[in-house]
Amino acid sequence: MKGLLNLLPRPWLISLSIWFRPLIKWYFKGSRFTDPIDGSSYRKFLAYGYKVSRPNALCPGTLSLERHRLLWLYLRRKTTLLQNKLKVLHIAPEQVFYSRFKSFNHWDYTTTDLHSPLADVKADICDLPFKDATFDLILCNHVLEHIPDDLKAMEELYRVLKKGGTLIAQVPLEAERSVTFEDNSITDKAKRTEIFGQYDHVRIYGKDYYQRLESVGFKTEGVDFLKELSTEEIVKFALPIEEQIPVGRK
Repeated sequence: MKGLLNLLPRPWLISLSIWFRPLIKWYFKGSRFTDPIDGSSYRKFLAYGYKVSRPNALCPGTLSLERHRLLWLYLRRKTTLLQNKLKVLHIAPEQVFYSRFKSFNHWDYTTTDLHSPLADVKADICDLPFKDATFDLILCNHVLEHIPDDLKAMEELYRVLKKGGTLIAQVPLEAERSVTFEDNSITDKAKRTEIFGQYDHVRIYGKDYYQRLESVGFKTEGVDFLKELSTEEIVKFALPIEEQIPVGRK
């Protein structure tokens, strides 16, 4: 898995997985782990990671990662966002959520990305082709660490969000790091993987990530939803050991 991640472009991986996923789901069927997003169970989850492979990270049937499963549980148990009638923008849509969200008749759901085959609108996050105050909910998970001018991207997210709207913007965040580290002179893919953890990342966010969001107008909250789950659930759903869900509101 690690070799494929570094060898093939992400749009190719998405296209290939659509064809092979049903077979993989059947092969790994079991009862040890469960993906709470669709309730399917497996004898094992797959290791995943660019720099370091994390055991039991990738659900073989849905392709969910730890952060996706945590986010789904949060949305289901602690919010009404999945039930509300909303206008939703999903940036760089994750496969595990795409078909499910597309099926929501109560959502006016739009996806956008520069390259993803799942994007309804091909667009740059720093120059979104939407009017001011268009969306009630924006999902922008594990995107901003790829964007050289992340503050411009944050400004655009704030602009197209309605007053009272919600942004969920997960990023790789090192809780022990106070200040975000970035160095635009690092362009070599191998060096980026070594320093930033992935070849197409341009920074490592620290605790000041929330201040960056607040600098463009968001009111932020780091939701520590893991603390509300039992040890049995964390193991069964193969959730991250430690991760907050960053939520911004306008």
